[in-house]
Amino acid sequence: MNDEILADELVLAGKIVPALGAIGAELGCGLHEAIDEFQRRYDRLRTERLNEFTLPHGDYGRNVHT
Repeated sequence: MNDEILADELVLAGKIVPALGAIGAELGCGLHEAIDEFQRRYDRLRTERLNEFTLPHGDYGRNVHT
């Protein structure tokens, strides 16, 4: 599984922190850039693969404190 697919699967599964780590490793970037890319992927995936999300939009990110 390539890094982009892994990161997308983690986003779909609601595994935010591991997704950020996978995005950072994939792009070779820091946390701030990974957060920006995470948001872009989340938005794209909500449009392209809505039925594959494990959590509804309102619950996504609940209990994630930064």
